[in-house]
Amino acid sequence: MRLVKCYFCSSTVYPGHGTMFVRNDCKEFRFCRAKCHKAFKHKRNPRKVRWTKAFRKSAGKEMAIDAVFDFEKRRHVPVKYDRNLVTNTVQAIKRIQEIRQKRERQFIKKRLDAGKVKRVEAKKKLIEQSIGLIVSPMARNKSQLVKAVTEKANRMDTEDQ
Repeated sequence: MRLVKCYFCSSTVYPGHGTMFVRNDCKEFRFCRAKCHKAFKHKRNPRKVRWTKAFRKSAGKEMAIDAVFDFEKRRHVPVKYDRNLVTNTVQAIKRIQEIRQKRERQFIKKRLDAGKVKRVEAKKKLIEQSIGLIVSPMARNKSQLVKAVTEKANRMDTEDQ
């Protein structure tokens, strides 16, 4: 069973699915659905269309370079059937999928951590700008506020001497 990638969005096209466009120079373009075929006919650039894999990779939202991707490449070399080879290949495929999922999780976590730092900095800036709106629990009663301020002033005076 030969699985091919959609020329536009890079998703998997299974046998009997999708459409194929053959240009005058005999180059074949396979598409997973009419949406991809139509976008190709309108000469849209997959790197600029937000829902494609090419956009996600170019925008840094998905891993672009990894050794695991080398295993997905097609090889046109026929291999004689060997039961041990097939079992080893199936086990290797499972292991590669596990490694790939783990690396993708790490990549996503690392990418989201940068946004977390930015959000914390924005919150700190907002608090600094509107510090006057924040009421401390001690300032609820004016008498407690006055007491706290005088105690603090007394402590500072004793420390200075």
